[in-house]
Amino acid sequence: MTTEILRKQLAFTLEKTEWPQLGSLYRGKVRDVYVRSDSLLLVSTDRISAFDSVLSTLPFKGDLLNQLSLFWFQHTRELVPNHLLDSPDACVSIVKKAEPFPVEFVVRGFLTGSLWRDYAAGNDPYALELPPGLQKNQRFEKPLLTPSTKAAAGQHDLPLPEKKISSSGLMSAKHLAQAKEAALALFEAGQTLAAQRGLILVDTKYEFGLAQGKLLLIDEMHTPDSSRYWRKESYEASFNQGLPQEMLDKEILRRWLLEEMHYKGDGPPPAIPDSFRIALAHSYLDAFHTLTGKPLPLVAENVYARVEKNLRQKGLL
Repeated sequence: MTTEILRKQLAFTLEKTEWPQLGSLYRGKVRDVYVRSDSLLLVSTDRISAFDSVLSTLPFKGDLLNQLSLFWFQHTRELVPNHLLDSPDACVSIVKKAEPFPVEFVVRGFLTGSLWRDYAAGNDPYALELPPGLQKNQRFEKPLLTPSTKAAAGQHDLPLPEKKISSSGLMSAKHLAQAKEAALALFEAGQTLAAQRGLILVDTKYEFGLAQGKLLLIDEMHTPDSSRYWRKESYEASFNQGLPQEMLDKEILRRWLLEEMHYKGDGPPPAIPDSFRIALAHSYLDAFHTLTGKPLPLVAENVYARVEKNLRQKGLL
């Protein structure tokens, strides 16, 4: 049943929006951001990106990313203030304006992904000085911060050693300390809840900004786009046998691109088959259901028309 709904929705995925009445538009890799006089209106589209390139769309991805971020914002709002004000549609959030820091705060609990590839090649772009002899997918004793630059759409994020953030003038030492403390606290909260639901929050990225001089968590939070999730029950056995972990996130797409299509982000991206789009959507939906305890409501429909209708009903259009 779910597969059939996903297949029908392929024709209605939300690729982009055009509502100039909402304000000036900035189009990111995934979100269409409308700048209003007193706030931002964020539309989470169904675009899927990897290696900093937009590749295709996934059915219901925008709804899922926005709703899962709302779930995590609610869960952690007493821990770190966030920018959420309202959500007039499943894939739309109205948020406080903040001056974003040009840094993505990536927190890692395991040696995997690009960090493993760097480590295996003898590179240390974050100046972590990891000891020799570590294994792929090995858990760190304590989570590590591996920041990166925040690149514009179509450009690549670059590793950024922590000590260079303030020295390069990207952030003050005070704000860097606050953001690091917030990122590590949010990651701990995320790992705790995920573990209770049978998942491992492997790594994730956070973005922060300043609003009236105060640090705010912005953008998204703990989604399959911005985070890695593994099945908790199979981690140890897979790690001990050197097998791939059971994933519920965008790393499925990255691995397919690297191993099957030999694509690393350079040159024209390959076409994504509909069958793969549906399979990846299933993984995202599985992660959502497992984390929140509720399935994402699925109705095959024209997302653009639905959002427009809801924005009009709210007096926003």
